[in-house]
Amino acid sequence: MFLKRQFAQLLIIIATLLISSFSSASTLLVMGDSLSAAYNLRQQDGWVSLLENKLSQSHPELKVINASVSGETTQGGLSRFADLLEKHKPNWVVLELGANDALRGYPLNQTTINLEKMVKQAQQSGADVLLIGNRIPQNYGKRYTQMFFSLYEEIANKYNLAYLPFMLENVALNKELMQNDGLHPNKAGQPIVLKNVLPYLLPLLDGANKE
Repeated sequence: MFLKRQFAQLLIIIATLLISSFSSASTLLVMGDSLSAAYNLRQQDGWVSLLENKLSQSHPELKVINASVSGETTQGGLSRFADLLEKHKPNWVVLELGANDALRGYPLNQTTINLEKMVKQAQQSGADVLLIGNRIPQNYGKRYTQMFFSLYEEIANKYNLAYLPFMLENVALNKELMQNDGLHPNKAGQPIVLKNVLPYLLPLLDGANKE
């Protein structure tokens, strides 16, 4: 009888440890376009995979889900987002979308609406958001390019988000770090993209214990 009681207590302890382990696990969802989907590269060479490798050492309990799709617009992202939130229940979301809207000349007010809907969905689910802005070539016109760049800061201020204005800083204008299309970083550029992202992402991960 005594042994049975000890065995039962041992099972309770093991179950408690397992539950504690699961509850301490957390998830980061990256919601982006080709800039985050390792366009024209091996997946393991993209900045998100490099991030996952780095976090596996500093944040071993953190799971990274890369839901980025090359060519994705904010409308396409919005159509997938609710299901992704429900499936993965992320603690944090990196939102990197909008460049394809601008490159296709879509109305920027609709881009803003779509991004704001995703931000609100993420926040309502309990996730913290890092919003990543972008720039487009000047040949789209000074007014349009400036309006596009500014919309991210306006959203970040409105919803009190962590905000990275441009993750291709020190990459976009360096031909040695860009693919031939002039839009996407090559393999050598990906670690620099990650270096740009980390100062904005790490404080978000470490600043709140979202279990």
